[in-house]
Amino acid sequence: MRFLYTISIYLYGLAIRISSLFNAKAKLWADGRTNIFRKISKDFSDRNSNGSLLWIHCASLGEFEQGRPLIEKIKKEKNGIKILLTFFSPSGYEVRKNYNQADYIYYLPSDTPAAARKFISLVNPHAAIFVKYEFWFNYLNELKKQQIPTYLICGIFREDQHFFKSYGAWFRGRLSTFTHFFLQDTASEKLLNAIGYNNTTVAGDTRFDRVIEISKSAREINFIKEFIADKKVIIAGSTWDEDIRILSGIQFQQAGYKLIIAPHEITEASIYSTIQQFNNSTILRYSQTNKHNILAADILIIDNIGTLSSLYRYGTIAFVGGGFGKGIHNVLEAAVFGLPVIFGPNYYKFNEANELIDKGGAFSVSSVDELRKTIDLLNNDNVLRMASFVAKNYVLSQAGATEKILNSIVI
Repeated sequence: MRFLYTISIYLYGLAIRISSLFNAKAKLWADGRTNIFRKISKDFSDRNSNGSLLWIHCASLGEFEQGRPLIEKIKKEKNGIKILLTFFSPSGYEVRKNYNQADYIYYLPSDTPAAARKFISLVNPHAAIFVKYEFWFNYLNELKKQQIPTYLICGIFREDQHFFKSYGAWFRGRLSTFTHFFLQDTASEKLLNAIGYNNTTVAGDTRFDRVIEISKSAREINFIKEFIADKKVIIAGSTWDEDIRILSGIQFQQAGYKLIIAPHEITEASIYSTIQQFNNSTILRYSQTNKHNILAADILIIDNIGTLSSLYRYGTIAFVGGGFGKGIHNVLEAAVFGLPVIFGPNYYKFNEANELIDKGGAFSVSSVDELRKTIDLLNNDNVLRMASFVAKNYVLSQAGATEKILNSIVI
């Protein structure tokens, strides 16, 4: 089975390199791994061997945000520990390749036996952490062979994963490579316990600690108060075309709302598409705002990166994108400010979304009509007040995962 797994890794790498000829993201993936061992070897040949090295691996940007609170707490409280950060996806590496709290940042070389041996031999970590659901079995096998403590943090398991299927014996066995599992929920713990893994702790999700910290340092954003005036505001964060299609069916001005849109992808094509769909509204890009034109706009499009988490402080309701595609984006960034959160139907794999819906702090919609009804419901001041309280209190009540993990891992 390991042979078949490794063959699939080689074939995947080949497919990506072929795709890189005509796909920009695939090209970043391939180019980022070109001569990667030469770069690692050079960096680590100059390394001072004093102090521990902790390797943290994240699939992409979302997993980085889960690992980030732990990285920053280690840097603050554990003197002398070096952080090696790796990413699988360009959407993580390209955004965070200059992150100043990590000492080394790389793309993770492909998960072949030779690459795993070479990588771990070069960097020689004292411990390794994989975030949420990254299971690269050749790396995990090599870490176990070298007796390097290996942890999964913010882990979440579901019954439909191959670990829990009748054919999943080999995959279940690979989980023995982990020293300890720090899990998000008791459901995940029960699944692991049922297949013989009791080295588990339900620590929670470090993203709660992260968004709480972000909310404390949210900044003022120029012209937003002037744009809002005396209206309620819907903040549409990390939107895709399908989200915009639903949003554009609402007459926000007639409903007494202003709308702020922060697209997931800041490209001319996505901004142009958004403007075209709201063809009966006065739309303004944030980069073009001034004290005169901001007053006349109904819709504001944020055409920069890094503003969204502070934007939510100005909102009444949040609409978080991704729910009409692969899955919703970060609802906690909005909920921590006490915003009821609306999103599309693809949210079931996200614990926080399910729990917020159950408690009354979030709402899922599948159509323009459902969105309109949800906005009408939240126009009731009592409903809005309760949903806002639930959203914020939910986030605050889940704090503390970072501290639990840090107190338990051995570096």
